[in-house]
Formats: sequence, C-alpha cells, structure tokens
Amino acid sequence: MSKKFRLTVTDFVVGSLMVLLCLFFAYRIKVGLNYNWAWDLIPQFIYRFDEKDGEWVAGILMTGFYTTLRLSFWGIILAMVLGVLSGIAKTSNILFLRWLATTYVETMRNLPPLVIIFIAYFFVGDQLLTPLEIDEWAYSLSPTGQNILSVLFAKPGYITAFSAALITLAIFEGAYITEIVRAGIESISRGQWEASHALGLTRYQQMRHIILPQTFQRIMPPMAGQFISLIKDSSIVSVISIQELCFQGIELMTSTLHTIEIWTVVTIMYLALTLPCSLLVERLENRLTLSLR
Repeated sequence: MSKKFRLTVTDFVVGSLMVLLCLFFAYRIKVGLNYNWAWDLIPQFIYRFDEKDGEWVAGILMTGFYTTLRLSFWGIILAMVLGVLSGIAKTSNILFLRWLATTYVETMRNLPPLVIIFIAYFFVGDQLLTPLEIDEWAYSLSPTGQNILSVLFAKPGYITAFSAALITLAIFEGAYITEIVRAGIESISRGQWEASHALGLTRYQQMRHIILPQTFQRIMPPMAGQFISLIKDSSIVSVISIQELCFQGIELMTSTLHTIEIWTVVTIMYLALTLPCSLLVERLENRLTLSLR
C-alpha cells in the first residue's frame, strides 16, 4: 500500500528557506550585478505570432527543444539496439564477439565525450553520410514529404548533420547500455541456462524465450535512468553546431546578453523532458519491487 503524502512543519520550514534563498539571489543579481531583468522578451523565443503567415510559430528556444526531443527519441532507440546487441555479444561464447564488444565499451567509456563527439562526427558525417547525398534526396521530396521529414528528423539541408549527431550520440550511450544488458544477462541463474538446454533449446532460443525476457524485467530501472542521461547528454552535440536546445540558448545569450532569463527557461525545458522520465522510473521501480515480493 502506498504511503500518503503529508506536509510537516519541517517541510514548511525548508520550503520557506528555499523561497527566501531564491529571493536573496534575485536581490543580489539585481543590486550586486546591476542586472536589468527582461522577462518580457522571453515569450517570443518560445512562441511568436508570424504576421506574414498569420499563424503562431515556434521561437528559437522551442525549435531547439523540438530538436533535442527528436535527438533523444531516436537516440534512445539506436542506443538501445546497439547496447542490446553489444551486451549479448559480450556474453557470447564466441571469443571474437566478446573481444569486439569489450573493445567498443572500453574505448567509449575511457574517452572524454567531446573527443568521441568530434572524432565520430567528422568521420561519420564526412566519410560515410556526405557521399550518400541525403540532403539532396531530402530536397527532391514533395512538400508534404519534406514536412514529414522535418517533423520526424530535421529540415532538408540539416539531415546529414542531424544524422551524424544522432549516430554519434547513440554510439556513446550504447556503450553504457551494453554494460547494463551484460550485467542483466549475467544475473540470470545458471539453472535457467541448464534447464532450457535440457529442453533442447538452441542458444538463440534460450536468449529469446528464457534469458532476455527475464533480463529486461531486471534492467528496466537502470535502463530508464540511462535514457534520462541520454536526454541530458544530447546537449553535447551543441559543440558541433547542432541547433538543439543548449546551442540555441548559447546563441540567444550571446545576442541578447540576458543570461539568467534564457538559461532559466532552458533549465525548465530540460526539466520538462527529464522529470516525467524520473517519475516514470520511480513508479516502475515500485511496481517491480511489489511484483518481486
């Protein structure tokens, strides 16, 4: 049975202290830094009315928010696929697969993220994606096709850069998901393997019907936590000029000099992505705990 949430005197005291602390910081910024607040400028960076087209359009920050959302969504899918395959390979009986997966994981986990971003981005973007002429293909689509592509991925002209950043992010995060999957597989008792082998199942059938279903049940909480980390880590691609939320925040800060307002809004937007995931993970962990009991 879930516990009822009740406010105590301590909660009110701590809450009051937090409010006073925020007011103190605002006062020091206003007086100490001689900072001129300009909150009235922020709404146009989220949504603005386009008088030419006569409709509301996304502002700079909201455009970056949508890019971050798309990067995170597709990045989670690609990193999940890569991590599961690498995790299975790392527990394989084939030495070459174990060596390959171990090399991949140790390389990604022991290099700074920025180094990985630059190396993978310029290699993937320049050597692999550019010759495919993806942007030219995007321009050849009908207006409806271009709109669908813009909603799901990026506008024509930015597909190559977006794809390179997406693959780079998936490669980086996939290394950590590999270790989660590997630990989940190894947590399954040896008796499960032996019982399934005694039934005449092949290793593929053991993995598909016996091992992986139990593995996914056990690794769901840490996997969900890694997905949250991926959303936050998507800001790394701002260094390669991908116009996601962090990049747009930097651009606005440079042009308007209203640092505090802009980064406050950027913070709230990131929380709007990560907090629901955190609450979902908490509920998931509670459900798994009850099911195990």
